[in-house]
Amino acid sequence: MLAVVLQVRQGSLHALLWRRGAPPFEGRWALPGGPLGPDDRLGTSAGRHLASKVDLTDLAHLEQLETRSDPARDPRGRVLATAYLAVVPTDVEPRIPGDTAWHPVAGLPPTAFDHGSIVESARERLRAKLSYTNIGFALAPETFTIAQLRDIYAASLGHPVSATNLQRILTRRGVIEPTTAAARPTSLGGRPATLYRFAARTLVVTNPFAAFRPPATRRRVAAADPGTAADPGAAASTGPR
Repeated sequence: MLAVVLQVRQGSLHALLWRRGAPPFEGRWALPGGPLGPDDRLGTSAGRHLASKVDLTDLAHLEQLETRSDPARDPRGRVLATAYLAVVPTDVEPRIPGDTAWHPVAGLPPTAFDHGSIVESARERLRAKLSYTNIGFALAPETFTIAQLRDIYAASLGHPVSATNLQRILTRRGVIEPTTAAARPTSLGGRPATLYRFAARTLVVTNPFAAFRPPATRRRVAAADPGTAADPGAAASTGPR
């Protein structure tokens, strides 16, 4: 069992990796995980290993990602590995051991086995689900401004996102809702920004045919502000993955 733990940190999407201290791939970075216990279910095993090995219990979302079965993935012999996608909100700072660190997904260090490509699979799953589900709840804190949510979506998607259009689309779908609270005033003055929250903090499919498009793609398919999320009729659609 392996877990790809993702969190937006310092403006970019990061994955949690630990440095191997023994062959094979000694000194390379690997995904946290471990063997499946005799009485474990896969999801239970994923949570147990994350809690015991990296002291990570504040998971906002956990789902099965994929199973790897390439006979050559482990030089010691054939090993099947089922990977999970785990998501941590931006306002959580997990306690991690000294051999474990967060790494930008866009610039991973040399990884063990096929773990680098598993991280890529997790990133693509997250990006797809940001389009057609409310999975942003797992990345964001309990309450947030639209500008903060825009930054989280942009870091996860890997391209700029329009705050105005993000607010319009997520509000129209019923994904986010305003609270009665406002953010603290800044030194720049002006009206404090309204704080929003996700209407549900469990995974919900909100539009199975929607897709977030990079700005260049959006300009080719529709006249709109850059970084918009595209609903059917605004851009070519992509189905769930």
